[in-house]
Amino acid sequence: MRFKVEKLVISTQQKELVNITFEIENSFALVGQSGSGKSLTLKALLGMLPSNLHCTLEVDAAFSLERGKDISIVPQNPFTALSPLTKIEKQFMLAREKANNYMKMVDLDSSLLDRYPSELSGGQLQRVIIAMALSTNPKLLLLDEPTTALDSKTKEGILVLIKTLQEKVGYKILFVTHDVEATRMLCDQIAILKEGTIIESGSVDAVLINPKESYTQALIASNFKHRKKRV
Repeated sequence: MRFKVEKLVISTQQKELVNITFEIENSFALVGQSGSGKSLTLKALLGMLPSNLHCTLEVDAAFSLERGKDISIVPQNPFTALSPLTKIEKQFMLAREKANNYMKMVDLDSSLLDRYPSELSGGQLQRVIIAMALSTNPKLLLLDEPTTALDSKTKEGILVLIKTLQEKVGYKILFVTHDVEATRMLCDQIAILKEGTIIESGSVDAVLINPKESYTQALIASNFKHRKKRV
């Protein structure tokens, strides 16, 4: 079953901010620079847009967009996604036995349930967030730059984990990012977003190997330079 956004328009009284259509067959990346409309798209799908924005959203009727039912999100920063004053177990909102099962799914020891977020590393926290997201059995998993706050080795491990779990569990992925290279590890399809409009789309390999738009070419070149500096 595919997830199709048949129409998403977000606007203020003065201008249109986003106007896109896309379809997720398995795993889909929405890539663009800051301000391109990526975050607005996620907020629209989650019903979290500010009240001053007008939104028209039409999706495949087979999916409910109510968070905690068919849709879950892994946010950008694991350090701010959890309450620092509450132990991990209490933030699962599940019986401990069930929480244990989801901790095992993301390769974490159940003893971490008795710790506070500040006692875990960034990679461990992001795995906890993934476990919590999967605990609602989502059909669609939204990924909001989930590796931005992580080092390169931990980032790779998180992306491999998400892909491995997808093969086991069967959820669809919408990966929102500016990290072009990360899409190769996680997604089959990609769309390039510029100023609220999709300017290029197709398979990840086709778009990244032979980008047609100068904006896409610049994104890829910038990503490559950043990766060389990081190494």
